[in-house]
Amino acid sequence: MMHSHVQWRVFVLVVVLGTLPFASPLRAEPPQSAFGFNGTVSGFPTGEVFVSGGGAYGLATDFVHSAGGFSCLQDVLQGPLSVSINPDDPGPCLADEGVRWDTAELLASTTFKCTGAGAESLKTATTSNTTVVLQGDFYRASDGIDESFTAQMIVSATDIAPDIPGLQTLWVQGVGCGSAIVHFSNRSGPTNVGARR
Repeated sequence: MMHSHVQWRVFVLVVVLGTLPFASPLRAEPPQSAFGFNGTVSGFPTGEVFVSGGGAYGLATDFVHSAGGFSCLQDVLQGPLSVSINPDDPGPCLADEGVRWDTAELLASTTFKCTGAGAESLKTATTSNTTVVLQGDFYRASDGIDESFTAQMIVSATDIAPDIPGLQTLWVQGVGCGSAIVHFSNRSGPTNVGARR
């Protein structure tokens, strides 16, 4: 357990240090938050997705530098991961496809559902020092450097869907929510949350 905790701290430190070349020595920049995570999401009628990674961001400056790995564990047949934006490789993300994701944009907020069910209330997530909302590009290995899909993501140190059983700290648009291991680091100190088993 302690070894895992140390690994996350080292990962976040490396991510934060990796952003330092972008800082200007001539002016003070607002503090940035860093995050790391890994977990799986599901809940919509089809599909399950594993997502991991992390990065750094600053909402005041619209700065974001984050990426990681992703894999479709089950076929995703609804939402953005069901429709490829790559004309040379059409079709949904199928089981065992997917290799990585990176960030297209930092979003101030988004609305979302964990299950897509009509009875579920629409929720809102807002980027803060314990939650980050991203527009991500997702890649299949066969597409190389060309994006396969684009979808929104939420990573949070706190439960984003208290009305859903369990701890929901990760969301991928059109796939659902999940419980992830999440670590945020910012000027108010690190925040950790572990996935519930």
